[in-house]
Amino acid sequence: MSFYEEIKANNRTTYFLFLAFFLLIIILGIVASYLLDSYIFVLLFGVFALIYIVIAYYKSDSIITALSGAKPADPQKFKQLHNIVEEMCIASGMPKPKVYVINDIAINAFATGRDPQHSVICVTTGCLQRLNRAELTGVVAHELSHIKNSDIKVMTMAAILVGLAVLMSDFLLRMFLWGSMGRGSNRKGGQIAIAGIVIGLALAVLTPVIAQVIRMAISRKREYLADASAAQITRYPAGLAGALSKIKGDKQPLKTANKATAHMYIANPLKGQKIWMKSMFATHPPIDERIARLQKM
Repeated sequence: MSFYEEIKANNRTTYFLFLAFFLLIIILGIVASYLLDSYIFVLLFGVFALIYIVIAYYKSDSIITALSGAKPADPQKFKQLHNIVEEMCIASGMPKPKVYVINDIAINAFATGRDPQHSVICVTTGCLQRLNRAELTGVVAHELSHIKNSDIKVMTMAAILVGLAVLMSDFLLRMFLWGSMGRGSNRKGGQIAIAGIVIGLALAVLTPVIAQVIRMAISRKREYLADASAAQITRYPAGLAGALSKIKGDKQPLKTANKATAHMYIANPLKGQKIWMKSMFATHPPIDERIARLQKM
């Protein structure tokens, strides 16, 4: 598969996953509104989601850099890194993002920001010390691809939808526990009410799990997409493949990473953690599969 085909295939899958996500939220809202006998519930969550979206959208770069302990990369001290970023920006037709560095021996990197004009690319000192120039170029191209492909906005929206789904499901569960179910309490003998209660309870329990599964699936697809885009920018897939090979062999966890930010990195920074049903809940696709795809391009 060429990188053009890879990009198209991953975009189609991402659109499908987001459709499934929105349908899940809509169904949950309808059930909640029915049980409450009021659509004010959906309206309130809509207002809350809008406020959350605005804050996450405009402050994502400063929030993530602060959480990760990243510092601005001095242009003289990290001259090669700045040169590579500038070269990849020219190749991709993008403005140069702010360049940051995390002082950590683990090999990893991430990008953040709401658009190319307000973006950040960050690498660890482990990347600078343990990757050769071609491999570091592949990593930088991968992170720039996340910015160019609007992956930051995609994953921000996915995180917001997960949070909204979890809040709605938690509210439904509390309704059931407290025995306050609006319309359902007035129609206890009705089969429709009973069916609604059963569906609502099932959704309340399963929604957080389903939402996380969809979010992780979107995250994995965007990683494949960024790999393909990096190959398109550099015209040298072997560079990124070599970097991923070294990342695979790196057993050092990134100290400043956590579960909330793990999906943003080029590879899972939480080394050695056991994940239940790993293929479904992993933030990144298997590195061997990513390397194999790059080698075929």
